[in-house]
Amino acid sequence: MTLRSQYQDETDKSAKPSYYYSPPLDVSVAFPQATPASIFPPSASDYYQFGDLLRPEEQAVLMKVRECMEKEVAPIMAEYWEKAEFPFQIIPKLGALRVAGGTIKGYGCPGLSLIASAVASAEVARVDASCSTFILVHSSLAMQTIEEQKQKYLPSLAQLKTVACWALTEPDYGSDASSLKTTATKVEGGWILEGQKRWIGNSTFADILVIFARNTTTNQINGYLVKKDSPGLTATKMPNKIGLRIVQNGDILLKEVFVPDEDRLPGANSFQDTNKVLAVSRVMVAWQPIGISMGVYDMCVRYLKERKQFGAPLAAFQLNQQKLARMLGNIQAMTLVGWRLCKLYEAGKMTLGHASLGKSWITSTARETAALGRELLGGNGILADFLVAKAFCDLEPIYTYEGTYDINSLVTGREITGFASFKPASSSQRSRL
Repeated sequence: MTLRSQYQDETDKSAKPSYYYSPPLDVSVAFPQATPASIFPPSASDYYQFGDLLRPEEQAVLMKVRECMEKEVAPIMAEYWEKAEFPFQIIPKLGALRVAGGTIKGYGCPGLSLIASAVASAEVARVDASCSTFILVHSSLAMQTIEEQKQKYLPSLAQLKTVACWALTEPDYGSDASSLKTTATKVEGGWILEGQKRWIGNSTFADILVIFARNTTTNQINGYLVKKDSPGLTATKMPNKIGLRIVQNGDILLKEVFVPDEDRLPGANSFQDTNKVLAVSRVMVAWQPIGISMGVYDMCVRYLKERKQFGAPLAAFQLNQQKLARMLGNIQAMTLVGWRLCKLYEAGKMTLGHASLGKSWITSTARETAALGRELLGGNGILADFLVAKAFCDLEPIYTYEGTYDINSLVTGREITGFASFKPASSSQRSRL
């Protein structure tokens, strides 16, 4: 009997051959070629023993975050990444880590060293980059921007009982963010905000939105706190992303949104003030690809030891060892650059150029590291079950946000040459060349 006639003759679905009817399965479980990332691999990337540079309290933060991420997030991350949905059930667990607010002291915030915040960011990203972006937007951007309203907002934000977002980018102004068009007009008792924002992480469910708008009186960029459900405010999820799929990026529309005077951010009076927040947040962003690369390396080491071809573990082949060594070298270099950035900042010596070079170089190096990991896993390198494909995609938006590689290179270039080259030369300048 042919397969076709067998299929036609059988009417009972339960009696049909297994190759016709099988329930959806986790491919990594149904075909156990290697352990999937839902059971996260042990850390193997600290080859130069960077941990020795950490103080005991910083090591404690690292281990606490690592344990939570491996236990609570690793088992569900591929599922939610595939669905492009946020696992809200993990927010209380992330809040219990007491890392939100980072270096802020008081108001229920942890008052961590910058190094402790950085390694926490890396450990979150090691398991899931989207979770690290969720915390970074909430903590390193939104919470760090709030000044006089700290007592009102920070205690709840520090525990992740409420969530914040940070809205600078607009549909027409990404790299050229200082040209934003959203306006803030002074009225009795407050301000009226009009405009649009795009690519704003956490915005579809944030309780507090930090909105940057151009003061129509001074023409300067100011900051405002907008509450969820404010009349005239809408935030719509952006679909079809290939990276950081768990992050809920939104398009924000502001139509005559009233903000009381008490929610005007007095420390955000110009784009220069905004840049100060971006500078320190770029340090945290630089630690995201470090963490992602650690996770990719850890996954590859375990996979190559478990997976066999040609009668031997893949780890026994020379080309694979060479790629692992290159990945490991990248991670040591990235980690030490990230560590030095933190120390420069803590000493008051870090410049915008330092932060930009660190972010651009580390993200570029991480892309190479993830690409090598993708090669090492072969066909399984395109399955989110084994982490590497997911990490490969998640690096792309990180390579772009908080300044593209090119823009950050130009920030550093301006600092070391004294010439700004962000805009094309004017016609008069071109005629002199």
